Amino acid sequence: MSKPKVFEKPVGVKDYLPQAVAKLRSIERSVLTCMESWGYRQILTPTMEYYDTVGVASSTSDKKLFKLLNNRGTTLVLRSDMTAPIARVVSSLLKEEPFPIRLSYHANVFRSIEEEAGREAEFFQTGVELVGDETPEADAEVVALAIASLKAAGVPKFKIAMGHVGFLNGLLEEALEGRIEEQKALKELLLNRDYVGYKTLLGTLDLDLAVRGELEGILRLRGGQEVCDQALMLSSNPEAQASIRHLCSVWEVLQDYGVCEDVSIDLTMIGDFSYYTGMTFEGYAADLGFPVCSGGRYDNLLQQFGRPAPATGFALKTTRILEVSSRYADREERGRVLVLYSSPARRDALVYAEERRSEGKEMVETRVLADGESGERRDWLADGRYSDVVVFK
Repeated sequence: MSKPKVFEKPVGVKDYLPQAVAKLRSIERSVLTCMESWGYRQILTPTMEYYDTVGVASSTSDKKLFKLLNNRGTTLVLRSDMTAPIARVVSSLLKEEPFPIRLSYHANVFRSIEEEAGREAEFFQTGVELVGDETPEADAEVVALAIASLKAAGVPKFKIAMGHVGFLNGLLEEALEGRIEEQKALKELLLNRDYVGYKTLLGTLDLDLAVRGELEGILRLRGGQEVCDQALMLSSNPEAQASIRHLCSVWEVLQDYGVCEDVSIDLTMIGDFSYYTGMTFEGYAADLGFPVCSGGRYDNLLQQFGRPAPATGFALKTTRILEVSSRYADREERGRVLVLYSSPARRDALVYAEERRSEGKEMVETRVLADGESGERRDWLADGRYSDVVVFK
């Protein structure tokens, strides 16, 4: 392999120039302020974690983890999400704090990707975790907060699709009892949104026509409250029935939040079925093919860190939101002022610059005039970068 050029970067990472950073920070501040107003306190965790604890507990598949060895030969990972590190903190540093615990975060995370996939290996997430509350109200809270956060981020048009892992688990177990590999294959196709592949696989399975019709019918189970009612008649499996009743209760709470116009029930929504245990959801922005947020219930994670507790949460894909956000980069909107000065007038110029900075309305730069440089204000304004130029001679 040839040596990379000095300006090249590894595949999957990118540079963010000042205008993009200003917009990213504006989104971050607005979203974290929104989350704080709902009672979520911000947390920071290390970029590196132990593979045998956080890495193993993560929802990220092992082959997508960035692994490295420290000087003692212990395997570390770059964090691939924030949920597992927060579970570690809740179970250790916050073990004396009573439930429920509400935490928020903004962080970069790392996932190894195939070079030809065109996806990012490092990206930003902003999200929350609500730990210690198993009620439908908790699930509804994180969905409603996700909606509020997307609005705070300036996403102009979006839709939340909400489902329940337990419904599909119960339905498939009833239809394909004991046929674990076939159930898993069907779930994988739904997870990847490959509905054509899902129907094709169903056609190859040894199933009664009525059962095949029921399993194909879930592709049409999308909408509002009526979907819950239809799903209750589709399966008599106890897990499927309990899951739908829970989802119905979540929908009722969302009605009281007044956000149901932004939500639809989609019973093909499964999330990562090896990780989530209940309600799952994704948010899609108009004109963007990838989800801008995702979340759900993961009641089994905390027990891996010695403090069993139900939990639910979500993460905004902040890097993707940059592409669709209507938020202006508030720092870029501020005027850009240049204070020029000759050496004898330096003190007065620097005092003046600090006075204008203290007003908090402008970015103020200072520069000493070199020998032969023009001290004419109009010449520097013609540069086009500055809204005002002040000269001290």
